[in-house]
Amino acid sequence: MGDVQLRLPCSFLMSMRRDESVMIKVDTDTASPVQLTEAQRKSMNARAVRGMMRALAAQGAMAIAGAIIAWVVGGTAAAASALAGAGAYWLPNAAFGLRLMFGLLAGRSASPVFFFLGEMLKLAATVFLLWLLSRFASEWLVWPAVIGGLILTLKGYFLLMMFRKLS
Repeated sequence: MGDVQLRLPCSFLMSMRRDESVMIKVDTDTASPVQLTEAQRKSMNARAVRGMMRALAAQGAMAIAGAIIAWVVGGTAAAASALAGAGAYWLPNAAFGLRLMFGLLAGRSASPVFFFLGEMLKLAATVFLLWLLSRFASEWLVWPAVIGGLILTLKGYFLLMMFRKLS
């Protein structure tokens, strides 16, 4: 097959100056899959579980922040609406994340097909929950608060970026 050359910016390598880059040459004819030891695999799985837990916690924190903001601005109905909007995304996301975490802790990895099917199911569940809100809670629902709570929950990873806990 030949050689593949990658040019990486120095942001990947902390010890280099910003304007430097590194050339990596990979011989694709002799390249083989990476073989991990059991300890390395367990370490990677534990790190992935911690990352998923952090993401869910950050989304939950943003949902609570959205409810508090909605309560201050619009009262109890707005706060409940913000929580309902946040929950419409957070609940399916938490269920999917927990399924992935339990699989990792059991030593199984998710196939790409399962992952994408899970993502599709998560999005469908979110749309269904929002539809249920519109159908059965329309008397007290404050739609700007619902959308605000939903958006803040979706952007929960901003907390992780802000506190440098994304990885």
